[in-house]
Amino acid sequence: MRISPFPSSSAAFGARRAALLGALAGAACLAAAGAGAASALPAPAGPLADISIVERASGRVLPVYRHRGEYWVAGRPGANYAIRVRNNTPGRILGVISVDGLNVLTGRSAAARPDDGYVFDGGESSDIEGWRKSLDKVAAFYFAESDMSYASRTGRPQDVGVIGVALFREKPPAVVYESAPGAGDGSAAAAEAAVPAAPRQAEKSAARAAPAPAPSLGTGHGAIEVSHVSTTRFDSATRRPEQLVRIRYDSFDNLLARGVIPRPRPSPAPRGPRAFPGDGFVPDPPAY
Repeated sequence: MRISPFPSSSAAFGARRAALLGALAGAACLAAAGAGAASALPAPAGPLADISIVERASGRVLPVYRHRGEYWVAGRPGANYAIRVRNNTPGRILGVISVDGLNVLTGRSAAARPDDGYVFDGGESSDIEGWRKSLDKVAAFYFAESDMSYASRTGRPQDVGVIGVALFREKPPAVVYESAPGAGDGSAAAAEAAVPAAPRQAEKSAARAAPAPAPSLGTGHGAIEVSHVSTTRFDSATRRPEQLVRIRYDSFDNLLARGVIPRPRPSPAPRGPRAFPGDGFVPDPPAY
Protein backbone atom coordinates (compact mmCIF):
# COMPACT_ATOMS: atom_id res chain seq x y z
CA MET A 1 0.00 0.00 0.00
CA ARG A 2 1.44 3.37 -0.98
CA ILE A 3 0.16 6.77 0.11
CA SER A 4 0.78 10.41 -0.93
CA PRO A 5 0.21 13.62 1.07
CA PHE A 6 -2.51 16.02 0.11
CA PRO A 7 -2.72 18.05 -1.96
CA SER A 8 -1.92 15.58 -4.70
CA SER A 9 -3.04 14.79 -8.18
CA SER A 10 -5.97 12.46 -8.60
CA ALA A 11 -4.97 8.97 -7.51
CA ALA A 12 -6.35 5.53 -8.14
CA PHE A 13 -5.44 1.97 -7.27
CA GLY A 14 -2.87 0.64 -9.67
CA ALA A 15 -2.36 -2.82 -11.02
CA ARG A 16 0.48 -3.22 -8.55
CA ARG A 17 0.30 -2.55 -4.82
CA ALA A 18 -0.98 0.94 -4.02
CA ALA A 19 0.97 3.23 -1.74
CA LEU A 20 -0.59 5.51 0.83
CA LEU A 21 0.04 9.18 0.39
CA GLY A 22 -0.54 10.86 3.70
CA ALA A 23 -2.41 14.07 4.28
CA LEU A 24 0.39 15.40 6.36
CA ALA A 25 0.16 18.46 8.56
CA GLY A 26 2.90 20.82 9.70
CA ALA A 27 4.94 23.61 8.18
CA ALA A 28 7.14 22.76 5.23
CA CYS A 29 10.01 24.82 6.58
CA LEU A 30 12.30 23.29 9.19
CA ALA A 31 12.09 24.91 12.62
CA ALA A 32 15.26 26.10 14.28
CA ALA A 33 16.81 23.69 16.75
CA GLY A 34 16.74 24.71 20.38
CA ALA A 35 19.34 24.72 23.11
CA GLY A 36 22.06 22.12 22.77
CA ALA A 37 21.88 22.06 18.97
CA ALA A 38 25.34 23.57 18.66
CA SER A 39 26.92 20.22 19.48
CA ALA A 40 24.49 18.30 17.30
CA LEU A 41 24.55 17.44 13.61
CA PRO A 42 22.23 18.33 10.74
CA ALA A 43 19.33 15.95 10.13
CA PRO A 44 20.33 12.88 8.11
CA ALA A 45 20.37 13.89 4.45
CA GLY A 46 20.79 11.89 1.27
CA PRO A 47 20.31 11.83 -2.48
CA LEU A 48 16.54 11.37 -2.21
CA ALA A 49 15.34 13.03 1.01
CA ASP A 50 16.21 14.75 4.28
CA ILE A 51 14.76 13.10 7.38
CA SER A 52 14.14 14.86 10.70
CA ILE A 53 12.16 14.29 13.90
CA VAL A 54 9.93 17.16 14.99
CA GLU A 55 8.38 17.80 18.41
CA ARG A 56 4.89 18.83 17.36
CA ALA A 57 3.92 21.08 20.28
CA SER A 58 6.88 23.41 19.82
CA GLY A 59 7.63 22.79 16.14
CA ARG A 60 11.25 22.18 17.13
CA VAL A 61 13.38 19.91 15.00
CA LEU A 62 15.18 17.61 17.44
CA PRO A 63 18.98 17.90 17.27
CA VAL A 64 20.72 14.85 15.87
CA TYR A 65 23.78 13.39 17.60
CA ARG A 66 26.20 10.88 16.10
CA HIS A 67 27.66 8.27 18.42
CA ARG A 68 29.57 5.13 17.44
CA GLY A 69 28.27 5.22 13.89
CA GLU A 70 24.61 5.80 14.78
CA TYR A 71 22.28 8.80 14.72
CA TRP A 72 20.39 9.66 17.92
CA VAL A 73 17.73 12.17 19.01
CA ALA A 74 16.55 12.96 22.54
CA GLY A 75 12.79 12.69 23.03
CA ARG A 76 10.78 14.33 25.80
CA PRO A 77 8.57 11.74 27.55
CA GLY A 78 4.91 12.32 26.72
CA ALA A 79 5.60 14.65 23.77
CA ASN A 80 3.91 14.03 20.41
CA TYR A 81 6.33 13.90 17.50
CA ALA A 82 6.35 13.63 13.72
CA ILE A 83 8.75 12.21 11.15
CA ARG A 84 9.47 14.89 8.55
CA VAL A 85 10.44 13.80 5.03
CA ARG A 86 11.65 16.40 2.53
CA ASN A 87 11.96 15.13 -1.03
CA ASN A 88 15.16 16.51 -2.58
CA THR A 89 14.34 15.30 -6.08
CA PRO A 90 12.04 16.67 -8.81
CA GLY A 91 10.28 13.31 -9.12
CA ARG A 92 8.14 11.19 -6.83
CA ILE A 93 9.72 8.95 -4.22
CA LEU A 94 8.37 6.24 -1.93
CA GLY A 95 9.20 6.27 1.78
CA VAL A 96 8.67 3.05 3.74
CA ILE A 97 8.64 4.19 7.38
CA SER A 98 9.13 2.06 10.46
CA VAL A 99 8.86 2.95 14.15
CA ASP A 100 10.11 0.48 16.76
CA GLY A 101 10.48 -2.10 13.99
CA LEU A 102 6.86 -1.81 12.80
CA ASN A 103 5.53 -0.41 9.54
CA VAL A 104 3.55 2.75 10.39
CA LEU A 105 0.87 1.94 7.80
CA THR A 106 0.16 -1.71 8.53
CA GLY A 107 1.47 -2.28 12.07
CA ARG A 108 3.26 -5.39 10.82
CA SER A 109 6.98 -6.09 11.11
CA ALA A 110 8.69 -3.59 8.80
CA ALA A 111 10.68 -4.64 5.74
CA ALA A 112 12.83 -2.35 3.58
CA ARG A 113 10.91 -3.25 0.42
CA PRO A 114 8.87 -0.94 -1.85
CA ASP A 115 5.49 -2.23 -0.70
CA ASP A 116 3.75 -0.26 2.08
CA GLY A 117 4.74 3.38 2.32
CA TYR A 118 4.09 7.05 1.64
CA VAL A 119 4.63 8.64 -1.78
CA PHE A 120 6.05 12.18 -1.83
CA ASP A 121 5.83 14.51 -4.82
CA GLY A 122 8.96 16.24 -6.13
CA GLY A 123 10.23 18.90 -3.72
CA GLU A 124 7.54 18.10 -1.14
CA SER A 125 8.06 18.31 2.63
CA SER A 126 5.55 16.43 4.78
CA ASP A 127 5.16 15.24 8.35
CA ILE A 128 4.14 11.68 9.26
CA GLU A 129 2.37 12.12 12.59
CA GLY A 130 1.04 8.74 13.64
CA TRP A 131 0.12 5.11 13.16
CA ARG A 132 -2.23 4.88 10.17
CA LYS A 133 -5.68 3.66 11.29
CA SER A 134 -7.61 4.36 8.05
CA LEU A 135 -7.51 6.66 5.04
CA ASP A 136 -8.80 9.44 7.33
CA LYS A 137 -7.24 8.88 10.77
CA VAL A 138 -3.99 8.20 12.61
CA ALA A 139 -3.07 7.43 16.22
CA ALA A 140 -0.51 10.06 17.20
CA PHE A 141 3.13 9.17 17.79
CA TYR A 142 4.37 10.14 21.24
CA PHE A 143 7.42 9.32 23.32
CA ALA A 144 6.34 6.79 25.95
CA GLU A 145 8.05 4.53 28.45
CA SER A 146 9.28 1.50 26.56
CA ASP A 147 6.85 -0.93 28.20
CA MET A 148 3.97 1.38 27.18
CA SER A 149 5.03 1.60 23.55
CA TYR A 150 2.72 0.21 20.87
CA ALA A 151 5.31 -2.41 19.93
CA SER A 152 5.67 -3.64 23.52
CA ARG A 153 1.93 -3.64 24.16
CA THR A 154 1.44 -5.84 21.08
CA GLY A 155 4.15 -8.29 22.17
CA ARG A 156 6.98 -7.05 19.93
CA PRO A 157 9.45 -5.16 22.15
CA GLN A 158 12.67 -6.28 20.46
CA ASP A 159 13.18 -3.18 18.29
CA VAL A 160 11.77 -0.43 20.50
CA GLY A 161 13.71 2.84 20.26
CA VAL A 162 14.49 3.17 16.55
CA ILE A 163 12.95 4.98 13.57
CA GLY A 164 13.73 3.88 10.02
CA VAL A 165 13.02 5.30 6.57
CA ALA A 166 13.73 3.35 3.36
CA LEU A 167 13.49 5.49 0.21
CA PHE A 168 12.87 4.41 -3.37
CA ARG A 169 12.91 6.30 -6.64
CA GLU A 170 10.02 5.87 -9.06
CA LYS A 171 10.59 3.77 -12.15
CA PRO A 172 10.64 5.97 -15.27
CA PRO A 173 8.19 5.20 -18.06
CA ALA A 174 9.46 2.59 -20.50
CA VAL A 175 10.72 4.04 -23.78
CA VAL A 176 10.44 1.86 -26.89
CA TYR A 177 12.38 2.76 -30.03
CA GLU A 178 11.26 1.27 -33.33
CA SER A 179 14.86 0.89 -34.46
CA ALA A 180 15.86 -0.88 -31.22
CA PRO A 181 12.98 -2.91 -29.83
CA GLY A 182 14.98 -4.18 -26.87
CA ALA A 183 16.08 -0.76 -25.61
CA GLY A 184 13.38 -0.56 -22.94
CA ASP A 185 14.51 -3.79 -21.27
CA GLY A 186 18.14 -2.62 -21.24
CA SER A 187 17.19 0.62 -19.53
CA ALA A 188 15.40 -1.25 -16.78
CA ALA A 189 18.42 -3.48 -16.21
CA ALA A 190 20.71 -0.43 -16.09
CA ALA A 191 18.46 1.23 -13.52
CA GLU A 192 18.68 -1.86 -11.31
CA ALA A 193 22.46 -2.00 -11.67
CA ALA A 194 22.82 1.70 -10.83
CA VAL A 195 21.66 1.30 -7.24
CA PRO A 196 24.46 2.75 -5.08
CA ALA A 197 26.18 0.55 -2.54
CA ALA A 198 25.71 3.03 0.33
CA PRO A 199 22.57 1.37 1.77
CA ARG A 200 24.29 -2.00 1.83
CA GLN A 201 27.32 -0.47 3.56
CA ALA A 202 25.05 1.20 6.09
CA GLU A 203 23.40 -2.12 6.86
CA LYS A 204 26.80 -3.78 7.36
CA SER A 205 27.96 -0.96 9.63
CA ALA A 206 24.81 -1.29 11.75
CA ALA A 207 25.36 -5.03 12.00
CA ARG A 208 28.92 -4.51 13.26
CA ALA A 209 27.87 -1.97 15.90
CA ALA A 210 28.03 -3.20 19.47
CA PRO A 211 24.57 -3.90 20.92
CA ALA A 212 23.30 -1.12 23.19
CA PRO A 213 21.13 -1.59 26.25
CA ALA A 214 17.39 -1.45 25.72
CA PRO A 215 16.19 2.16 25.49
CA SER A 216 13.83 3.52 28.10
CA LEU A 217 11.67 5.33 25.52
CA GLY A 218 9.42 3.88 22.84
CA THR A 219 6.57 5.23 20.72
CA GLY A 220 3.04 5.07 22.04
CA HIS A 221 -0.32 4.68 20.28
CA GLY A 222 -1.74 8.11 21.04
CA ALA A 223 -4.94 10.05 20.47
CA ILE A 224 -6.86 9.50 17.24
CA GLU A 225 -6.44 12.45 14.87
CA VAL A 226 -7.86 13.37 11.48
CA SER A 227 -5.38 12.78 8.65
CA HIS A 228 -6.79 12.36 5.13
CA VAL A 229 -4.90 10.28 2.58
CA SER A 230 -5.53 8.66 -0.75
CA THR A 231 -3.97 5.74 -2.62
CA THR A 232 -1.87 5.98 -5.73
CA ARG A 233 0.08 3.76 -8.08
CA PHE A 234 3.85 3.72 -7.67
CA ASP A 235 6.29 1.43 -9.48
CA SER A 236 9.69 1.44 -7.81
CA ALA A 237 12.81 1.55 -9.96
CA THR A 238 14.50 -1.05 -7.71
CA ARG A 239 13.66 -3.53 -4.99
CA ARG A 240 16.47 -2.26 -2.77
CA PRO A 241 16.23 1.18 -1.14
CA GLU A 242 18.39 3.85 -2.68
CA GLN A 243 18.62 5.61 0.68
CA LEU A 244 18.26 4.02 4.12
CA VAL A 245 18.04 6.16 7.29
CA ARG A 246 18.12 4.79 10.84
CA ILE A 247 17.62 7.10 13.84
CA ARG A 248 17.67 5.84 17.42
CA TYR A 249 16.03 7.74 20.27
CA ASP A 250 15.87 7.87 24.05
CA SER A 251 15.45 10.47 26.79
CA PHE A 252 17.95 13.29 27.17
CA ASP A 253 19.16 11.97 30.54
CA ASN A 254 19.72 8.49 29.15
CA LEU A 255 21.65 9.85 26.17
CA LEU A 256 23.86 11.77 28.59
CA ALA A 257 24.45 8.55 30.56
CA ARG A 258 25.29 6.63 27.37
CA GLY A 259 27.79 9.28 26.30
CA VAL A 260 25.76 10.07 23.18
CA ILE A 261 25.37 13.69 24.30
CA PRO A 262 28.60 15.08 25.75
CA ARG A 263 28.32 16.38 29.28
CA PRO A 264 29.03 20.12 29.55
CA ARG A 265 32.41 20.91 31.06
CA PRO A 266 32.14 22.56 34.47
CA SER A 267 33.11 26.21 34.40
CA PRO A 268 36.01 27.25 36.65
CA ALA A 269 35.01 28.39 40.12
CA PRO A 270 34.71 32.17 40.38
CA ARG A 271 37.49 34.02 42.20
CA GLY A 272 36.61 34.60 45.84
CA PRO A 273 37.50 37.69 47.81
CA ARG A 274 41.07 37.82 49.19
CA ALA A 275 42.05 39.40 52.47
CA PHE A 276 45.47 40.47 51.18
CA PRO A 277 45.32 40.75 47.38
CA GLY A 278 48.59 42.71 47.30
CA ASP A 279 50.86 39.99 48.72
CA GLY A 280 54.13 39.59 46.83
CA PHE A 281 57.61 41.06 46.35
CA VAL A 282 58.80 44.35 44.93
CA PRO A 283 58.51 44.34 41.12
CA ASP A 284 61.13 45.74 38.77
CA PRO A 285 60.60 49.29 37.47
CA PRO A 286 59.60 49.83 33.85
CA ALA A 287 62.47 49.76 31.37
CA TYR A 288 63.70 53.12 29.98
